[in-house]
Amino acid sequence: MTRSVHIVLVYQSLLGIYGDRGNATVLMRRLQWRGFEPRLTVAEPGRPLPDDADVYLLGGGEDGAQTTAVRLLQQEGTLHRAADRGAVVFAVCAGYQILGTTFTIGERDEVMPGLGLLDISTRRGEQRAVGEILTRLRPLPGDVTPLTGDDALVTGFENHGGMTTLGPDAAPLADVEIGVGNGDEARTEGAVQGSVVGTYPHGPVLARNPGLADFLLETALGTRLDPLPVAPLPALRRERVAAIRATSRA
Repeated sequence: MTRSVHIVLVYQSLLGIYGDRGNATVLMRRLQWRGFEPRLTVAEPGRPLPDDADVYLLGGGEDGAQTTAVRLLQQEGTLHRAADRGAVVFAVCAGYQILGTTFTIGERDEVMPGLGLLDISTRRGEQRAVGEILTRLRPLPGDVTPLTGDDALVTGFENHGGMTTLGPDAAPLADVEIGVGNGDEARTEGAVQGSVVGTYPHGPVLARNPGLADFLLETALGTRLDPLPVAPLPALRRERVAAIRATSRA
């Protein structure tokens, strides 16, 4: 019997301004190609998040949207229960920031509490990070066959004013070759803590980086997935990487 896989887009009206819902489309399609039966729920404020999902996806949003999302998600606690049972929580940009312990908003850098799912804190940097970003994934927790070579490269577009510091319980997702990422001295990008993953690149990032998409699916399913060759993707990725390096801001 084919297993059903439940994916939830969290608060698209608050955390959906950069088109990151495309990450859900990518996961759905890669599951369908492998014979799974994915199911998508678009969850909005005012309704409880499903408690049975395999993957929860959060995108980017403005200051007000971030604080509202944190308040509502903290009240209902679904994401905390999901992380405790090993479901994947994958967040981009503002979604990444609000998973941390604190983040700042506004010109006065008011410190706000986050959801505490990642041991990170974010403060506004001196200069906004805007442009293409190229990183290399570090070996990921539980990934028995880590991506290597060009397969480990991640491309995307970053657009954020917050700079993120990782605490001891969170590990960097990737190392920065071009761009800003977390904005720390070690030039890291994103964070991983158990089955919770945060990153800055938009794109949507999973459309550009199928290896990262499959890592999330394998973590959610608890099993290895067969390789999924899609003819145009390797060539498109090579072109993108070459273009970023050729126009590097570094």
